[in-house]
Amino acid sequence: MGRAEERRARQRDARRAKKGTKPTGIRRFFTWKKMLGTFLGVCLLGMGAFFVLYLMVPVPAANAHAEMESNVYKYSDGTILARTGEYNREIIGLEKLSEEVRYTFVAAENKSFYKDNGIDFKGTTRGLLNTLSGKGKQGGSTITQQYVKNYYLNQDQTATRKLKELVIALKVDQEKSKDDILAGYINTSYYGRGAYGVQAAAQAYYGVDAEKLSVQQAAYLAALLQAPNQYDWALASETGKKLVTDRWNYVLDNMVEMGKLDSAKRAGLTFPQPNPPKAAPGMGGQAGYLVEAANAELARAGISEQDIKAGGWTITLNIDPKRQKALENAVNKELEAKLDRKKDKKDATVQAGATSVEAATGRIVAMYGGVGATEHWLSNATRRDYQPASTFKPIVLASALENESQTQDGQPINLNTIYDGTSKRPVVGSDTPFAPENEDDRDYGEEITVQKATNSSVNSVYAQMIVDVGPGDTKDTALDLGMKDGDGWPERPAMSLGTMGASTVDMAGVYATLDNHGKKVTPTIVKSAEHRARKADRKDPVGEQVVSRGTADTVTAAMEGVVKEGSGRQAGGGYDAAGKTGTSENNRSAWFVGYTPKLVTAVALFGEQSDGTGQVTLTDTINPGRANGGGVPARIWKAYTSAALNSADARAKFDLEVKEPARAQPDPSPSQSEIDPSPSRSEERREEEEPPVTPSTSSSRPPTNDPSPSRSEVDPSPSTSSSGPPTSPSGASVPR
Repeated sequence: MGRAEERRARQRDARRAKKGTKPTGIRRFFTWKKMLGTFLGVCLLGMGAFFVLYLMVPVPAANAHAEMESNVYKYSDGTILARTGEYNREIIGLEKLSEEVRYTFVAAENKSFYKDNGIDFKGTTRGLLNTLSGKGKQGGSTITQQYVKNYYLNQDQTATRKLKELVIALKVDQEKSKDDILAGYINTSYYGRGAYGVQAAAQAYYGVDAEKLSVQQAAYLAALLQAPNQYDWALASETGKKLVTDRWNYVLDNMVEMGKLDSAKRAGLTFPQPNPPKAAPGMGGQAGYLVEAANAELARAGISEQDIKAGGWTITLNIDPKRQKALENAVNKELEAKLDRKKDKKDATVQAGATSVEAATGRIVAMYGGVGATEHWLSNATRRDYQPASTFKPIVLASALENESQTQDGQPINLNTIYDGTSKRPVVGSDTPFAPENEDDRDYGEEITVQKATNSSVNSVYAQMIVDVGPGDTKDTALDLGMKDGDGWPERPAMSLGTMGASTVDMAGVYATLDNHGKKVTPTIVKSAEHRARKADRKDPVGEQVVSRGTADTVTAAMEGVVKEGSGRQAGGGYDAAGKTGTSENNRSAWFVGYTPKLVTAVALFGEQSDGTGQVTLTDTINPGRANGGGVPARIWKAYTSAALNSADARAKFDLEVKEPARAQPDPSPSQSEIDPSPSRSEERREEEEPPVTPSTSSSRPPTNDPSPSRSEVDPSPSTSSSGPPTSPSGASVPR
């Protein structure tokens, strides 16, 4: 073969090889050239569509914020409780704010504000994708975009609104100066506490005009904008406080980075805790408490505070005006009439709170939040910063019955189980040593039934019972019944004495669940909430069975004994009643929570410093000595219940299916201090974890039908000595 033929053969082979690698089938549509061309085509189409949108969408007139409607709050019978919704805003010029104050908002929301063109394509794209995929309120926006949303548009989370926001922001950025946009942003934004704009916010949180804000105060207000309700220091959880503190530091650090705050000055700044909130005008008395409780419940149902503050809502509460008045009268008669808040500093420390719930429906029919919302804004009905004390003991018993727990000796726990009632008796079976003192260091003997220990609120018995049940299982039961978890709730034997925090709403819900034969009751204050454009979804306050009927009814039977012949005698009247007293450590709170077959009411007294900054003892306030739960709280409960029940409800009887009724046993009659705390001047002793001591060999004894009563059961008078009443090693108080 000649050279020419060889060359032609090689060329022919090369052509064949090239032809063999050519894409075929669907692959021929995905060459890099075609994909690049498609991408560029889509981009050009998108740019063209955006340009058309830019031409078509005008900058609209300002929205109707200045014409916001009021909200109307009604009692359950339709009568008006309150009207709210005045637009709390005062526009101020940017020139009134120092440069540092202005830049706190830039540092918090949009560091490139003075350099960008008013939009953040990346953040907006992320927001659009999150909206389209159903992920809700997510994504980033510039200050200009947020101003456009507040001033020209609305808060709807839709793709259409976000596209309009983008286009209008571009136009506004071209038409207005950056300072005008920033002024509009800080004057239209919502800061919580019903405050729109920086001037209203400065007054609401620090009681000053915006022009007098310090840089650290302004940094807090700027941090608030991310989550006003969650970050309000007066309402925030521990997590919320940490988050807003972190964001406050973030704002100031950004200012240093931007060259708008000296690093040395930054190092010396401390967090400026805001003032406690104050009620809006016209929200005095109980109205302010009721409105805020309703708003908080709606917020939990997905209607934000900002939605409510925007106005236009008709909100009907479950509050019965007659029962509400009866509760206020009961507190005034049994407490306020006996105090001189203006002249007596001790009297001024006493706070009362109460919540009343229909067991069958979960409706909150009456609530008492304090002396008045304009005088004491924090509601004593909903606050959770005080211990419920021995009102927790029925939950321990409920957990024991529900879990079919046994004593250390293997005896099933029921109303007849025998425990050792010796004061300061060390618990057996716990890794955490605990030997609580009974009230007045009283011994109830080595053989006392659970029923009698419940009647007299014997600390040593319930401390051992929670060990027998297990603190973890007991906490699970408490949460099932309606209590709320929190940081101050360690799973240790001291739980038995109610050392966690709880509100009167929480405890009313727990006891309502017991009254409702174990079906979960979640107290609800809102009957309905309607807006011209929407309705608030309301869940049924009565839920599933969380403990068996036998468990719930047996606990009810145990608490009947408390009212008939125990520490809650002063709550008794012409009705079937069950309940439990409670007095917390150092006598900082005193409770009576009780119920009839129809109505559940939790009443509590709290000792609070007159400036609201801390807890103090109730001792020697409303009466000499200890302010027991069986005293004023029980009397308030009785006065209210007697007035709140109609004749048919008063005649109603408990329908109980008790697992094992209590058998007769000589009653260790309660001391005089349990029935009427007035004569008691003994110093309270604290329930606390004692140093390790040698435990006894048994935590309980087999039940007997007729045990020989100890001296303390026959003669209830506590032992005394010439040196005065006995005290614990710590000298602190004993809750009951």
